[in-house]
Amino acid sequence: MEPERATSTVYYDGSCPLCRAEIGYYSRTDQDGALCFVDVSAAGAAPPEGLTQREAMARFHVRAGDGRLLSGAEAFVEVWRRLPRWRWAARLASLPGVLAVLELGYRLFLPVRPFISRGVARLQQRAAGSERG
Repeated sequence: MEPERATSTVYYDGSCPLCRAEIGYYSRTDQDGALCFVDVSAAGAAPPEGLTQREAMARFHVRAGDGRLLSGAEAFVEVWRRLPRWRWAARLASLPGVLAVLELGYRLFLPVRPFISRGVARLQQRAAGSERG
């Protein structure tokens, strides 16, 4: 499968340490420049058309290269499809029923995301403190 030429735009909550870490990984992995990243928490950032900033920050969204706005598990699958090392996961997600299970997992994760993010922030603070000391 040959990758699309148009980039996909990833909209993420940059105020979330967990999200920043994940997007950092994706951006380092995106050697082909297939993804464009927009921190929708930043002042003046434009959320995807049809969504408020709050809605854009509440779920993961991707504008696919073909113009479709995807969210949740579908958005992650689009990112994986665009990254060579993750295409296996996108192929797995195309199997019958897998996307529904991924979406269910994502919906179960959303309420605990703030707690995990706080834990990630504390770990990052400790790591930064040990680097200084």
